[in-house]
Amino acid sequence: MKKLALVFVLVSLISCGKDPDLIVKGHVKGLKKGTVYLEKEKDSSIIIVDSVSLNGVSEFELQSDLESPEAFYLRLDKNNSKENNTRIVFFADKGVTEINTTLKNFVTDAKITGSTQQKLYEDFLKVITRYNEKNLDLIKENFDAKKANDSAKIEASTKAMNNLTKSRYLYVVNFAVNNKDSEVAPYLALTEVYDAQIKWLDTINNALTPKVKASKYGKALDGYLAIRKAE
Repeated sequence: MKKLALVFVLVSLISCGKDPDLIVKGHVKGLKKGTVYLEKEKDSSIIIVDSVSLNGVSEFELQSDLESPEAFYLRLDKNNSKENNTRIVFFADKGVTEINTTLKNFVTDAKITGSTQQKLYEDFLKVITRYNEKNLDLIKENFDAKKANDSAKIEASTKAMNNLTKSRYLYVVNFAVNNKDSEVAPYLALTEVYDAQIKWLDTINNALTPKVKASKYGKALDGYLAIRKAE
């Protein structure tokens, strides 16, 4: 009985002393007081994984368990602030991810180093941002055309928006297929082209490597496709 109790104590000590799977650290230049939150999505909701209140210092360190690479959010809650755009999206794997940014431009100034998935995600964002900017230009053109009651320009801008949407979807699908060995692939399918034709989502799903299929987003994509096909 004593031996059993001793084993239980040792197991408990080992469990308590387990190193975190993920450490997120960095600093927010110019921050004097506020709270930094580490968040992620769970069951269609954003939950807080860890947080730290800063007072007089700008450095932070947050921790989380991690079964497979996934997207996290770093959110800043500045005292007496009503700003909403204070959430940085990043892709993390086990180990250390470092995020350095500024108080003035918390999201846009963020420099993130860590996982190979994050580097791949940044490569994707460089191109998709251009698509988004072009889409905003076309929306403005379409609005101005409607305001001027110019039917020719309305038709032209509408056609251009439809073509851009199709081109954007194809880019996401091709990017995901070309990076089928990364957890970023099913993540993009679920967040960027979730409303695309089933055949496009199937193309991504069928291309995934066994390791990625077994990840959080690989399983989620498989489940989402099953629901779409049953509709």
